[in-house]
Amino acid sequence: MSTIEVRVAHKRSEADGICSYELVRTDGAPLPPFEAGAHIDVHLGEQLVRQYSLCNAPGETHRYQIAVLRDAASRGGSQAMHDAIDTGSVLRIGAPRNLFPLVEAERTLLLAGGIGVTPILAMAEALAARGAAFEMHYAARAPERTAFRERLGAAPFAHRVHFHYDSGDAAQRLDPATLLAAPDAGTHVYVCGPQGFIDHVLGSAKALGWPAAQLHVEYFGAAAVDTSGDAPFDVRLASSGKVVTIPAGQTVIKVLAEHGVDIPYSCEEGVCGTCLTRVLEGVPDHRDLYLTEEEQAANDQFTPCCSRAKTPVLVLDL
Repeated sequence: MSTIEVRVAHKRSEADGICSYELVRTDGAPLPPFEAGAHIDVHLGEQLVRQYSLCNAPGETHRYQIAVLRDAASRGGSQAMHDAIDTGSVLRIGAPRNLFPLVEAERTLLLAGGIGVTPILAMAEALAARGAAFEMHYAARAPERTAFRERLGAAPFAHRVHFHYDSGDAAQRLDPATLLAAPDAGTHVYVCGPQGFIDHVLGSAKALGWPAAQLHVEYFGAAAVDTSGDAPFDVRLASSGKVVTIPAGQTVIKVLAEHGVDIPYSCEEGVCGTCLTRVLEGVPDHRDLYLTEEEQAANDQFTPCCSRAKTPVLVLDL
């Protein structure tokens, strides 16, 4: 997979525990164009690749901007970005990919929780630039934990942005049940943030009758899965007939790699879809956040970075 060499032109503290990074090409050439909702792969080591949403205005090709929350449960990515990457650092990134695109709508409702503001911010910039009708609601723990507060306050669309703080009085906190009380066929809703925030918003929306086609979501990480009941299963490669046993506690990706079968992967959490693999026989135990419920029910593909099997054997199109 080809990459682009970039330099960190500016690193800036945007809030407690959150830094932004402005990236420019080392050769001075324009960066590939992107649309709101896109992310890039950032290569932080030979086996350490993480995805970060682009949060600058779409249409800019002289720079990319990302923001990273220091995560206490970091698997290496956020810690490396905060501790090892500074102004002047050189990185390799992938071209933008968009799994969270805006669709045309009469009205757009943008809901961000914490660091989930990054793709939502780019969406607000894009909608404002085209004169579209939208509102943005941004929930954070406290003002000092709110990234890009100054930028949003100075934006031409500042009157469309509403802040909600857990630390404030109850009246100003985000109430999805009230905000989404009246389902509207012309409105599309975009949600990004921690899983608890997303589940709360989507649960309220679905209970109120919002169609799934009008609800768009992007997860930053998967929730912990109870693996105590995991059992071994076999994977058979359709091309060769080779059978590989996947023990409990190990992923299909890692075990196949040990047997010389490499599947491209990135997030290792079933979020990005990089490792999506076709299933020819058997029933996967889906543990991803990439496939829709309908796609999972079809059982013809799965994410081997985290998902397992409900049947003794999975036959993969490999």
